[in-house]
Amino acid sequence: MNEQTEAVLTGSDGPIDGIVSVIAQEGYGEGYIFRSIDGTLELIIARNERGYWERVAGSEPYFSGWVDELAEQINNNKQTLQWITEK
Repeated sequence: MNEQTEAVLTGSDGPIDGIVSVIAQEGYGEGYIFRSIDGTLELIIARNERGYWERVAGSEPYFSGWVDELAEQINNNKQTLQWITEK
């Protein structure tokens, strides 16, 4: 994944556009931070010791489904970049 990419999370009032950046998260290794364009939402996720994505920090309130939604977009972005690189 590039250093930054766009992502969209599903909010209660509609889509939340933002930017995802790779970060080093203490105790987790590589993590990702989502920051909404309008500045109302921040979400940091990383894989736990069992390999599952979890919320490490961020603004309140938040939807627990955002962790899975963001992880899916990150994984899709990585797969797309790998496919393009291999061609």
